[in-house]
Amino acid sequence: MVSKVDSNKARQRRHKRVRGKVTGTAERPRLSVYRSLQHIYCQVIDDVAQTTLVSASTAEKAFTEYGGNKSAAKEIGKTIAERAKAKGIESVVFDRGGYVYQGRVQELAEGAREGGLQF
Repeated sequence: MVSKVDSNKARQRRHKRVRGKVTGTAERPRLSVYRSLQHIYCQVIDDVAQTTLVSASTAEKAFTEYGGNKSAAKEIGKTIAERAKAKGIESVVFDRGGYVYQGRVQELAEGAREGGLQF
């Protein structure tokens, strides 16, 4: 019998390992990314107060295009940066969620940087 590696379980292990080192504070919250096949989601989180400060995703009604590609991820990065700047957040800690820093995750990060977030 062939045993298949559960890639989501491996991602969750990586994410747990990274979360032991990366925390968000009120001064520098955490920009967390979740990537599904159809959509990409991101949140700016204050881990000390355990609150989500800002969020954006391709599943929102205002976003009408397909959400599972790199151009959509870049737009969501710019959107989260705009919303964070409106709340007075200038710099964040990037939490890639256990995903490899390439493709949609990288495009989201670049879009957030273009929008004015520092990390």
